[in-house]
Amino acid sequence: MGSKVDKEVKEMPASSVKLLEKTALKNAEKKKGKNKTAVWVKDWHLEYEQELKKLQIELMKLQTHMKDSGERILALFEGRDAAGKGGTIKRFVEHLNPRHARVVALTRPNETEVTQWYFQRYIPHLPAGGEIVFFDRSWYNRAMVEPVMGFCTDEQNKRFLKDVPMLEELLVKDGIRLFKFYFSVSKEEQKRRFDSRKTDPLKHYKLSPVDNLAQKYWDQYSIRKFQMLSETNRTIAPWTIVRSDNKKFARLNCMKFLLSKMQYADKLPDEELAYDPEILVSGIDELKHMEENLMEPNNLYG
Repeated sequence: MGSKVDKEVKEMPASSVKLLEKTALKNAEKKKGKNKTAVWVKDWHLEYEQELKKLQIELMKLQTHMKDSGERILALFEGRDAAGKGGTIKRFVEHLNPRHARVVALTRPNETEVTQWYFQRYIPHLPAGGEIVFFDRSWYNRAMVEPVMGFCTDEQNKRFLKDVPMLEELLVKDGIRLFKFYFSVSKEEQKRRFDSRKTDPLKHYKLSPVDNLAQKYWDQYSIRKFQMLSETNRTIAPWTIVRSDNKKFARLNCMKFLLSKMQYADKLPDEELAYDPEILVSGIDELKHMEENLMEPNNLYG
């Protein structure tokens, strides 16, 4: 007897089945032959796969340089649920040496951790020499998720917003290259992604009881986002906003941004690492946008 997942896979419409990334690029020049089936893909998808491969090679060059130089990178990935953070991190680390690249995705604090200094459980995960560390959600949980969901008090939230700029200043002055990415997804696209999790068995692990609450509390999250950017967007540790309704564009531009800010041997020319200003927005510009539209929340980005 087949499992529930087997049954769901068989019942999935062909249109919902996606090729594994790089499959189209790998087979683009293959000739017609016995036991082969033609699969049509959009030209822009091939272009995306070519660009992704190029940038992943650049990341490998960067990692080689960092291993020799001892540089440290800490990249924080924040944003609403289903904004595309995890998928972008996956493409970052796909071909990196795991000995020098780590992904940190902490679960909710245990009984001991809730009694500790808030930042204490994050500190052991900071990068050592030659390491790139990616935080899939970070200490900024206390800026948005925790206050909206009632997991912290107002006093704890306010204290965090005052303390975190000082912590980040210490990290940067110690030599850590700090990148703070906020993935901005629209309410409509977030709902579409939540719905796809219910029908795609490969995405069932992403299902969460708070999915519906993310839509219900959309405006509250927007207010907390504004507060977070106002208090923590500093010259020494600025935010970069990633418009992520199109996941592929978001991934490529996020990679280009990080690579463009680093120096390493055989780096691509600047024009090949230029990012789209419609996809990547500075924290200052996002604040201006939010200030102009706070009374019209339907005009706000996610």
